[in-house]
Amino acid sequence: MTGTTPAAPFTAGDYQARMTRAARTAADAGLAGLLVAPGPDMVWLTGYTPTAVTERLTLLVLAPGRDPVLIVPALEAPDAEKAAGAAVLTLRDWTDGTDPYAVTADLLGKDGRFGVSDNAWAMHLLGLQKTLPGTSYASLTDALPMLRAVKDPAELELLAAAGAAADATFEEIRKVPFAGRRESDVGHDLADLLRRFGHDQVDFTIVGSGPNGANPHHEVGDRVLQDGDMVVLDFGGLKDGYGSDTTRTVHVGPPTAEEREVHDVVRAAQEAGFRAVRPGAACQEVDRAARAVITDAGYGEFFIHRTGHGIGVTTHEPPYMIEGEGQPLVPGMCFSVEPGIYLPGRFGVRIEDIVTVTEDGGRRFNNTTREMVIVS
Repeated sequence: MTGTTPAAPFTAGDYQARMTRAARTAADAGLAGLLVAPGPDMVWLTGYTPTAVTERLTLLVLAPGRDPVLIVPALEAPDAEKAAGAAVLTLRDWTDGTDPYAVTADLLGKDGRFGVSDNAWAMHLLGLQKTLPGTSYASLTDALPMLRAVKDPAELELLAAAGAAADATFEEIRKVPFAGRRESDVGHDLADLLRRFGHDQVDFTIVGSGPNGANPHHEVGDRVLQDGDMVVLDFGGLKDGYGSDTTRTVHVGPPTAEEREVHDVVRAAQEAGFRAVRPGAACQEVDRAARAVITDAGYGEFFIHRTGHGIGVTTHEPPYMIEGEGQPLVPGMCFSVEPGIYLPGRFGVRIEDIVTVTEDGGRRFNNTTREMVIVS
């Protein structure tokens, strides 16, 4: 895995297609345009990440039928010009002492409703509202939740490579000693392995041993692992800009019959959730399929979170596999399937794969064993 061929970079044409599609989707949703602040949406649309995000306004303006414009502070324009998508957009800089909102207002008009990326600073949005009181705004999560949800073939390859790197990490971590070491020690090993196998960013390393495993987001602590512990390992991050996220639950030494039973129920639930993935099915059907297995086994009250979340240039994004989400699955969508059972004060079990929707079902990006793994 350490010698894998680097991913081919996205081209200016790729970013142009994304910006065109985003503007068209905004128009279809009744929006006058999109205002995208630095963050995942800007990276996905332009390939640009400012060296530092400060109080100075940086904003991508997309509107149907108009060329995209990236508003940047003058001192950051040289870096913006180097972005992969810069060739297919217009850069408009502003200098300290001038009003960046007036510069932006010229592109928006006096009224209209605009989609705004969720991580835009309140001071910038309020500045625009003051300059253009006739305008209104909606968060992209509400207005265009599926903007980045359907991945193209190149993105699917990157997600598959990230999943394979996470799998390689699990195959190595299962070989290390667990008993007698702290959760934080194992977490450190996970982070090192993710980086060894190509991740440039580690987002989380959850090591929930014994009773700590009953907290789904425990991460790591100073508890010393011991023989007889169930241990939830959930880890991931970004490789070549795209996310990994996988969970396997291992056991230190031989498990009890009850522990094996709970693990088997979660494994069956995870399989049921995966089998529910198909084009046209609602997101909630994946949740329902996994949850039914756990509920029928008598553990329904101990499955305390949604079954899955989307993944792409961030490790958590729409769509969400949760009751009430009627969004139909579309080929190219990628998300986790991760049911769990959490017995307070005792132990927890979770099994998670990243899955993509295909033309006739689903495909896993994680392929390590889902059987219980015994560690030393």
